[in-house]
Amino acid sequence: MDKIKMGNKNYLYPNPIILVGTNVNGKPNYLNVSYCGIVNRIPAMISISLNRFHYTCTGIKQNKSFSINIPSVEMLEVTDYCGIVSGKDVDKSNIFNTFYGDLKDVPMIQECPINMECRVVHELDLGGTNIIIIGEVVQTYSEEKYLTNNIPDLKKINPILVSIYEFNYYNVGEKIGKAWDVGKNYGN
Repeated sequence: MDKIKMGNKNYLYPNPIILVGTNVNGKPNYLNVSYCGIVNRIPAMISISLNRFHYTCTGIKQNKSFSINIPSVEMLEVTDYCGIVSGKDVDKSNIFNTFYGDLKDVPMIQECPINMECRVVHELDLGGTNIIIIGEVVQTYSEEKYLTNNIPDLKKINPILVSIYEFNYYNVGEKIGKAWDVGKNYGN
């Protein structure tokens, strides 16, 4: 099989879709973001990469905090809308039922199955279109209906995934094996 060169492209698939929340000039604002990842386990840290000109960046700089909200597939239309319109032009403060947690100034979305409020610990500017913001997770919130044995259940959450270069959304498939277990007998 011959491999085809595809150029300088990031095909790390799939990407979860999140809604980043922050207060901008005293009002909640939410942005659809696909560039998000785990940075550290203990203490829990997460990264987001945002175009430096997004309205949300203003709120993150003002407050040094943000939220990660994981929407379910049932929230697809409103989640996509939050990535189409800018908070500079459209007031998105009343789209969702907003609640606040331990940090008191980080808006989170009640309708989302998982919410994480984060304090900014580092901002990284690599000179490209985006800036990378690393936040320490101060607290995570959910509801019992999204948990199994007190941990988030992927099927119950039913998160939105995206294929960046296709510009298509997907949902989660079936479980195919236990992580860091299914390969224990390989080569025996």
